[in-house]
Amino acid sequence: MDEHIEIERRFLVDGREAKPWREGAVLLHIEQHYNVGGFLEAHQGALRFNGQMFTDLTEKEAELLASIKAWTTRLRKQNEDWVLNYKSRVSNDTAIELEWVITNENALNLLARGPFPSIQKTRYVLPGSDGLVWEVDEFEGGLAGLILAEVELPSSLMEVVLPPWAGKEITGLASWSNHALAETLASRMD
Repeated sequence: MDEHIEIERRFLVDGREAKPWREGAVLLHIEQHYNVGGFLEAHQGALRFNGQMFTDLTEKEAELLASIKAWTTRLRKQNEDWVLNYKSRVSNDTAIELEWVITNENALNLLARGPFPSIQKTRYVLPGSDGLVWEVDEFEGGLAGLILAEVELPSSLMEVVLPPWAGKEITGLASWSNHALAETLASRMD
């Protein structure tokens, strides 16, 4: 499978009762800022910010950035690490995704151009009974109480054993994307 392809299914989770996904899970604290790509330019094998190198690009990454026009851009802080992400939807469950770990200095310089639509969440990463990895996100702030789960797949055709806490499937529903949720929060702040 292409390293730049992400296939995932997403589900609502009812967190009003017990939260079994928390037991034995890897815990991540995440903040995500969207629409940051407007300040970055792909040029001479690198993404540049104010003319300065932000991160290197492989030949394949430069090719994808040049050939695809519809990207959602995100800067994610996951615990203490910063990751820049470009994502372009291909189908309901599939996207092209590019990611780069970036320095704290570059991340903070980019964020200084904000504010950007953003969300905060705690992520629980755990194995499913079929060996697939589940990520359960408990949102914070203006989205407190919302819980979403996703599972990445090697193929759209793969069957998934759903955990008992996985509720209504929302795969492909754009209004439930993290980007759309961040935009909704930002519009309520205006």
